[in-house]
Amino acid sequence: MTTHSSREPGTGLALSGGGFRAALFHLGSLWRLNEFGLLRRLGVVTSVSGGSITAGLLAHRWSRLAFDADGVAANFRQEIAAPLRAFCTRHVDLAAGLAGMLPGVSGADIAASRYRQHLFGKATLQDLPNAGPLAPRFIFYATSLQTGASVRMGKEYLADYKVGMLPAPDIGLADAVAASSAFPPVLSPMVIKTDPGKWVDLEGTRVFGDPAFRSRLVLTDGGVYDNLGLEAIWDRYETVLVSDAGAPLTLEARPSAVWAWLTARVQNLLSEQARAIRKRHLIAAFRRQVCRGTYWGITTHINDYGLPTAMTRDTPFTASLKSIRTRLSPFSPLEQGCLINWGYALTDAAMRRHVLPGGDPGQWPDPDYPL
Repeated sequence: MTTHSSREPGTGLALSGGGFRAALFHLGSLWRLNEFGLLRRLGVVTSVSGGSITAGLLAHRWSRLAFDADGVAANFRQEIAAPLRAFCTRHVDLAAGLAGMLPGVSGADIAASRYRQHLFGKATLQDLPNAGPLAPRFIFYATSLQTGASVRMGKEYLADYKVGMLPAPDIGLADAVAASSAFPPVLSPMVIKTDPGKWVDLEGTRVFGDPAFRSRLVLTDGGVYDNLGLEAIWDRYETVLVSDAGAPLTLEARPSAVWAWLTARVQNLLSEQARAIRKRHLIAAFRRQVCRGTYWGITTHINDYGLPTAMTRDTPFTASLKSIRTRLSPFSPLEQGCLINWGYALTDAAMRRHVLPGGDPGQWPDPDYPL
């Protein structure tokens, strides 16, 4: 693994997958990071699946955020939180699943149309902010069903290391987020067409020159490859922050033999193993001081931070939040408020314990649902 001295100065933030549960949990995390004055100091924001919904909205509305001299966007609630919460009251996966049963209709395309209609409009990846001192680079992950590799999508490039790189992709932001959140089988696959003549070769490319892999990208959920979204940052930046809304695989004493359930169970098992390995490597890097940073997850015990001024304590109720569904279906005000507040409280504790020692605890972003 890269040593601390050879890493790039700066901070990378990864937002995991997990449907609307993840989108809302990460909203709470971003809320607290904004209050710390860290949003504009991020070097890159990487995201997967449900995390890409939140990251996509942050990227889309970045130019509207009014940052003060301390780097705090005073209008975060209005510009980011309000529209995301409104979107999380809508049916996305059900509508996409039903439409996807029709001949010639893709569930992923329906999801993209919902993102386009309610969040991103006609914005493309080229409308995202330029990465630099005033804005992070945004990277959305999908997984290629053609090569099995992770696919990175951003303003600067789209890349699959087995296929090559497409500079400055003119792809709709809604399509990129739909690809990142194309959870199989209902919302998958997402097909994106590109000009094969605009691709460039990369070191290690296996199929560069074959237009079949460059003209039509067949993509599924980014979490199939890496549900933490760590690939671009965990071996690169001096400071790594990870917000994880994923939960461990549930225990089943009598697993069903129904093929649909069994397929989903095996898929979740494989994803859980990959996630656990990446998390172990990340925590080991922190402990060896290979890099700075911190990890917080929906299953984290806030008491474990050993912070006397943590905003709350572990309770059976906070432990139950990890069991909230990961669907793209309507979330109640209670579910939304608790997930946002839990992400906020864990970010507050993790950052004040490991990255920004000292300081006062924050205040609940949704005071109607304190934990």
